[in-house]
Order: sequence, then C-alpha cells, then structure tokens
Amino acid sequence: MSVLRRIQALPERYSEVIFQNTKYGVTRTNFNEGKSIKIYAEALSGNNVISFNYYITSNKQVLKPCEMPEEKVIQFLNNYQKIYE
Repeated sequence: MSVLRRIQALPERYSEVIFQNTKYGVTRTNFNEGKSIKIYAEALSGNNVISFNYYITSNKQVLKPCEMPEEKVIQFLNNYQKIYE
C-alpha cells in the first residue's frame, strides 16, 4: 500500500493504533484541502514519538519527517495496526 494510502487510512483528528506491540495515540490534521497532512503519534506507555508532514503538489508528493529518520516514519506507516472497537 502506498504511503499516501496508509496516511489516509488514519482517521482525521485523534485515533489509536498498535505499533511494535505498543499503543499509540495518533493525531492526523489536514490542511489546504488535504494537500498538506500532519501526523503526530505518541506511544501511550512510553516516550517514543513519530511526527511528520506530507505534502501533495501538482508535480510530486513529499514526506518530511520531523527530527527523525525517514526510515522510522516509513516503518510506522507500513506496520501500524488499527484498533477496532
């Protein structure tokens, strides 16, 4: 699944997911009619954070991690699991 599809699979506003056997609180905020997206995910039982922005332009899509390696963000996006209640 593409990066954008995994981002869009997260609900807007607040939700919770499981990543690496840990529950994360995730906030997704859309800007500019969905062409800019901010994701902030924080481990609810520790101090790990995933934070990034995603931009969609007419020419390309750009992933911009916030003070962390892009690999960490990609790993989160490829492996989080939704919590169904």
